[in-house]
Amino acid sequence: TNSIGSFEMISTTKINSRFAFIYSELNLPQEVYWTDRFDRMNKITNENQLFTQRNLPKGKSFQWINQEDQTQIEGILLYPPDRFEQKNLPLLTLIHGGPYDADTNVFHADCYYSALMFATQGWLVFQPNYRGSTGYGDKFLKDIRFEIVSRPGKDILDGIDALIRNEIDHPKQLTWGGYSYGAYLTGWLITKTTRFNAALFGAGAIQHIADWALTDIPYASIYLFGGYPWQVQHRYQKQSAIFQLDQIRTPTHIVVPAQDIRVSYTENYLLERGLVALGIPTKMIILPGECHLIENNPWHEFIKIREEIQWLQIYAN
Repeated sequence: TNSIGSFEMISTTKINSRFAFIYSELNLPQEVYWTDRFDRMNKITNENQLFTQRNLPKGKSFQWINQEDQTQIEGILLYPPDRFEQKNLPLLTLIHGGPYDADTNVFHADCYYSALMFATQGWLVFQPNYRGSTGYGDKFLKDIRFEIVSRPGKDILDGIDALIRNEIDHPKQLTWGGYSYGAYLTGWLITKTTRFNAALFGAGAIQHIADWALTDIPYASIYLFGGYPWQVQHRYQKQSAIFQLDQIRTPTHIVVPAQDIRVSYTENYLLERGLVALGIPTKMIILPGECHLIENNPWHEFIKIREEIQWLQIYAN
């Protein structure tokens, strides 16, 4: 096929050479296909036909250079409907979680992969595949060890600077946010610059010793920092946003899944208390009964996106 979309949930058979998969592109919703050769795909479902009748956002790849170490970074630009490649659009930098994940040419529309929904509200959505993202080789993936927010944070800041230099976004209508590891980075980045008008923080961590102690995957921290907190205390502290909260000026919205044990819900309370103490506008919503991926009540997904869009509309200008 000439398409460059995304293949998911590939299923094969021992009987013949056919296999089935879910395929989508940014403006082509997910359906099930089968094939026995990659230059021909046969669609066998039509579950998302409604989306094909909508005026959807369009996207493209964007590359830039980290000015510190000259590494090339890539991301996705998702334009509002009917505004593809227009200049000086209001910008939302939406940072993926993981960190071992990547934003690609794929159709996703849920509270975790929400770029399409924000783009339909008029935002140019920038999705940076920072150091640590998958699909760019082992070195790129491992480059966040010991610098788990500072190095990818620099990748993201340089990408935003590149967008401004190319007059792609509006330099005075800048917002950003993320969920899970994307919120780790958001919490770090709002301590580094005051030029952003609003931030979205969901299920993230700002104090990594507590994060190691309370998560259900403590060995992730041990690997990323290169040891236990008492062995490499300086790394845990240096990469923790909590010790730099006094630098924040950005109004910040916080989403908390109340039963989260992947990234403890208490980390969000730390950020909210610090912002209140500093007099920074903030709002925290708690989603009862939800774990990290917000899968128990569909209304909670709707509420999350609705409240985040309203926050951006209030503080973006």
